[in-house]
Amino acid sequence: MNTDDVLVSLDRMSGVVEADPDLGRASILPGTGLSELGAELEQFGLAMENLGDVDYQTIAGALGTGTHGSGITLGNLSSTMIGGRLVTGTGEVLPFGVDAGEDPSDPLARAAQVSLGTLGILTSVTLQLEEAHELHRQNWMTHIDWVLEHFDQLVRSHRSVDFYWYPRSDLAQVRTLDKPGQEPDLMPPGELKKDVVGPNYEVIPNDRHLKFEEMEYMLPLDTSLEAFREVRRRVKEVHRSQVGWRVLVRTIAADQAMISNAQHRQTMTIALLQNHSLPYEDYFDDLEPVFREFRGRPHWGKKHSLKAPQLRMLYPEWADFQALRRDLDPDGIFLNDYLRELFGEEDR
Repeated sequence: MNTDDVLVSLDRMSGVVEADPDLGRASILPGTGLSELGAELEQFGLAMENLGDVDYQTIAGALGTGTHGSGITLGNLSSTMIGGRLVTGTGEVLPFGVDAGEDPSDPLARAAQVSLGTLGILTSVTLQLEEAHELHRQNWMTHIDWVLEHFDQLVRSHRSVDFYWYPRSDLAQVRTLDKPGQEPDLMPPGELKKDVVGPNYEVIPNDRHLKFEEMEYMLPLDTSLEAFREVRRRVKEVHRSQVGWRVLVRTIAADQAMISNAQHRQTMTIALLQNHSLPYEDYFDDLEPVFREFRGRPHWGKKHSLKAPQLRMLYPEWADFQALRRDLDPDGIFLNDYLRELFGEEDR
């Protein structure tokens, strides 16, 4: 069924159902907003391992699209889902992972970790968590050349680090996150723009009041930043006068989810951002082949042009995921027009 309105809302399915601080686990309802979840988990002495740059999503939406933060030892949010329950396309309530008494590496659990909502409607998720902790955020303005020279040291010494490159100035904002007292000596030269300590769920996310368009690709980790160097060269040669926003580089640990864009490889991400009031199509279309040349996989929740024929070449378990999806939803009731095209199911 297609609709221009809301078909199913999980807004009232919100909150922590139960938590086990000894095991570092919690069962959470799928409509829980990330912006509320951190404070709820803190009541049990728990915290998510990492968060993305914004926290406007629900936990189910963030998991379903492989939302991520940054850190070479920190996986995307989906990698922390070790179990849960979902209602399939046939109406069956199906537990998976630890909720089914299975290992989190069983096929259904790995398929559910990143599923774009196509396996069913999640009614609960079980996350593997960390002890509640604070983080020390420092944001530095420096020149991009310093970042290119020190990127390998940065990502291996900080718990989390990413950087924005500003095409018109050639400056970069380096953002580091470390547990207080564990900060390394390596810090960028330049102006310290932000220096705060607080609970991880308050310190990691940023406010994003301006609307923007975004394309992000996940590439095999290369601390020499060859892909970024090519993006920078192309932007400076062709797009600098039209690009009003920045380019963001992050890292993600490898994971095991069937169609995660960090599956089986340490990953770096490059995101192009453009103010929504400015043209972006030519910019994104010109840079996407660069990402593909470097074996990039597109972020499921952001703009890209790939369809099933290209995508199946990027994921070793693409066919396994599709077979499991058809088994759980034989009539395709969780597919919309976009997903049919994405998965090559236009005739369903």
